[in-house]
Amino acid sequence: MSEDKSYHQLIAAHVYLGGASDVAAMVEQDGVQVIVDLREESTGCAAAAANMTWTRIPLGDDPTQDQAALFKAAIDAVVTAYRAGQKVGFHCGGGKGRTGTVAVGVLLELGLCQTLDEAEAKAKAIRPVISMKSAQRAALQQLYPQA
Repeated sequence: MSEDKSYHQLIAAHVYLGGASDVAAMVEQDGVQVIVDLREESTGCAAAAANMTWTRIPLGDDPTQDQAALFKAAIDAVVTAYRAGQKVGFHCGGGKGRTGTVAVGVLLELGLCQTLDEAEAKAKAIRPVISMKSAQRAALQQLYPQA
């Protein structure tokens, strides 16, 4: 991805990740067709396009309840769009915690990484600001106990 973009490609030319402020550029510059919004606080899509699908998975940044099922729904939404040949982008507010957790899960779900540590390292190499919280990491350990 070029230096002037603040979002990144998890899977080149297919899966994009960033913050809420990156959504319009993902859609306009890279032709993203599916946006998965991970913000519990979201009130609507940060971009509008005729052929774009917006899905909201309401993940809290500091949840008090177990959110493994919501992370699984988000991971599945990204993977389903990718496997259908669509360009998909996902984001939370700043593209660090919730987005990072989904990125790690997508890498595991697609079999691109075998362990949680490997997937986290790969995601951070792609988007260095990723910083999973302990509850987010625990949700992935629950979803992917073999990793």
